[in-house]
Amino acid sequence: MDNKNTRPLIAHLSMFFACAFWGLMAPLGKDAMTHGITGIDMVTFRVCGAAVLFWLTSFFTKRERVMRRDLMLFPLAGLFGLVCNQCCYTIGLSITSPINASIVTTSMPIFAMILAALILKEPITGKKAAGVLMGCSGALILILTSAAATNAKVGDIRGDLLCLFAQFSFALYLSLFNPLVRRYSVFTVNKWMFTWAVALILPFSFSHVAAIPWASVPASTWFETAYVVAIGTYLSYILTMIGQRTLRPTVVSIYNYVQPLVSVTVSVLTGIGAFRWSHGLAVVLVFSGVWLVTKSRSRKDIEQSA
Repeated sequence: MDNKNTRPLIAHLSMFFACAFWGLMAPLGKDAMTHGITGIDMVTFRVCGAAVLFWLTSFFTKRERVMRRDLMLFPLAGLFGLVCNQCCYTIGLSITSPINASIVTTSMPIFAMILAALILKEPITGKKAAGVLMGCSGALILILTSAAATNAKVGDIRGDLLCLFAQFSFALYLSLFNPLVRRYSVFTVNKWMFTWAVALILPFSFSHVAAIPWASVPASTWFETAYVVAIGTYLSYILTMIGQRTLRPTVVSIYNYVQPLVSVTVSVLTGIGAFRWSHGLAVVLVFSGVWLVTKSRSRKDIEQSA
């Protein structure tokens, strides 16, 4: 089969499975953090485990020379793209429901659009403005529902806000460090970003992880933690990079819809989360907002048409 014909198919499959793995990570990670480990522990395992896996993989891939100025940028990229993003999301997930956490993740393209307008001077069109308004309305419904909830399965406003800030942090990382990420392979970028993330997180979390009652933690918790590290982090990051190298950003963003669909289905079936009418309305508003933002015209599109 022609490589030109198979490349788009591989890219689409990569994005689908990456987002499906992320969607499954929410309920599995939530279950692990209610049976023996905390959000801080999970962040530490996730960052340290992925760093080891990316370094091991880099020994079997083509070696790249990283410019000295870029080595100084990787700590900042790791701070926004991994430390703030993963700490806020994982700890937020440990507090709120996996359904809320997965729905909030779809707001990232909206933050990316706002930051692109401020940093990259991308124009804000009518579609973009309407999309932001609808997406913010959906997030606000989730937050207000969580604030009034007495059942942890419905959500918690603190966790929702942490997950929301995680999306803002990652969008800021994409806006500031996109040229850096494109200069090197996925393994080079991630091994340095995760290395710096370990250096930033481990001094504050080591004593907490050392205090885990290892013998009393069930085996199922360790299997779920292994999934979060190996599949939900390491493999999903690789698959996302494969998809991004072929597909347009608008197409990549649409695959965010897969995450809440998987997470909501698994959470409801396993009883970890409860789906209410407010969640359905929030899904419609957030999805519609993201769709409008991704379908609006960029500065490049406007310049080409002019």
